[in-house]
Amino acid sequence: MHLPSDFDHPEYLRHRQWMERAMSLAQAAGDAGDVPVGAVIVDATGRAIAEAENRRERDHDPTAHAEILALRMAGRALGTWHLTQCTLYVTLEPCPMCAGALVLARIGQLVYGADDPKAGAVRSVLNIPDSDCSNHRLSVLGGILETPCRQQLQYWFAQRRSHAASDIILS
Repeated sequence: MHLPSDFDHPEYLRHRQWMERAMSLAQAAGDAGDVPVGAVIVDATGRAIAEAENRRERDHDPTAHAEILALRMAGRALGTWHLTQCTLYVTLEPCPMCAGALVLARIGQLVYGADDPKAGAVRSVLNIPDSDCSNHRLSVLGGILETPCRQQLQYWFAQRRSHAASDIILS
């Protein structure tokens, strides 16, 4: 007999679907030499209106984080910077720059995969959305596909370290 669980709940399944899409974008970023982080923005009707992956290395742009690029795209798609009816899905907890941008964009909901214990600015290290300096409160749900999101990042960094070590040995 199968008992219903939170994992069978339609809302969880929807979050999982969009996080899987964000993970595929993250994979593309990693394959291209950028830290593997992907983001998808979904509007109030449940339609993806923006998606992006980290592009800092490729674009030579320190602000080219997946979240920032997706916010820009969503604003253009909707013709406004007020994203109150939108949900942003991202594979890694946003950094201070991205968390600030989410507040400024008035994003309705943030759903993220893995915590960032070094630079997370939503729950792990800082809490910009709930701080006194924030003029907007957003709903936050962390931990959707947390393990595969974290493993994707760990694998990418392990590969980079092993390549760097072999470069040193071969030099």
